[in-house]
Amino acid sequence: MQPFNPPQRTLMGPGPSEVHQNVYQALSKPTIGHLDPEFLRLMNEVQVMLRAVFQTKNQLTIPVSGTGSAGMETLFVNFLEPGDKVVVCVNGVFGTRMADVAARCGATVVEVKAEWGTAINPADIEVALTQHPDTKLLAIVHAETSTGVLQPMDEVAELAKKHDVLLLLDAVTSLAGVPVELDQWGVDGCYSGTQKCLSCPPGLAPISVSDRGLQLIRNRTTKPQSWYLDLSMVANYWTVGNRAYHHTAPINMNYALHQALRLVLDEGLEARFKRHCENSEYLWQELEKLGLERFVDASIALPQLNVVKVPKGVDEAGVRARLLNEFGIEIGAGLGPMAGEIWRIGLMGESSRPSIIDQLIVALKQVL
Repeated sequence: MQPFNPPQRTLMGPGPSEVHQNVYQALSKPTIGHLDPEFLRLMNEVQVMLRAVFQTKNQLTIPVSGTGSAGMETLFVNFLEPGDKVVVCVNGVFGTRMADVAARCGATVVEVKAEWGTAINPADIEVALTQHPDTKLLAIVHAETSTGVLQPMDEVAELAKKHDVLLLLDAVTSLAGVPVELDQWGVDGCYSGTQKCLSCPPGLAPISVSDRGLQLIRNRTTKPQSWYLDLSMVANYWTVGNRAYHHTAPINMNYALHQALRLVLDEGLEARFKRHCENSEYLWQELEKLGLERFVDASIALPQLNVVKVPKGVDEAGVRARLLNEFGIEIGAGLGPMAGEIWRIGLMGESSRPSIIDQLIVALKQVL
């Protein structure tokens, strides 16, 4: 076998995103032990920075060892016990996955559905919570990566408070790209991934759990079905003071996340959100000149994941293949019922740059 040398790509798909050179440098630093005092110091700093990005004071705000889907599974297996009832909002692939994972936990799942490409209607959530007063948990995707929909959260958060249910939020694609305000919304559990708007390689899943959520976890009547993701034990490793070993942390990935978070906070959250919005507007300005149309209404469209209708008569997969093979640009295909119907163009983190947009537009003009 020869050494593997990956091709140079410009990452404009639904993830992973481009990675800053400083993050790569952090990833390549010497590995030390997961209980080394210097690594424990880094862990403390990672937690502080994650709280700032999640806009929360939650003490249990940590990166789980695994990608964003591990974050999803972590919260479901810790919050839910067999027989619990959960309302899951489904308007794309990742709401569907939430429902699947909840069912695997032995929960009774009530789905609130909306057409793909639209937001969940809070009135439908109200109906479900009223009809099922024994609901324990309301789960919703903030940024539906399969469709590019940004879910408005204010009304959803009020409904969770009104019906006194735990609120679980998927912020895999939204964190550090648009405002994620856990404390303001009263979110009890939230998970994300490093490879989207944080612009860090995939491998960690930042999560945050409220004090109420942590109390529920510690008062369970049954053990979580996953030992590896059992937060009652994982939390002890991340607690400042007498840390208890649970599993070996991915040391170098935590180096990378530490540096990525520094870059986010150095830029400033408001400036970062503004940059994502401005670059999305620029992208659409150029796409519309090519006659391309939005799949999602602009009022609920994600600026960091822009979804384009494939024009009639155009070879959807052929366009993506030429962009990749001839120009080194990766964009995403549609998933599920959207396969062959849309392209997903990511402007996440380091990928959200006018120069990268210009590369794409030049290539699309030739390919189309």
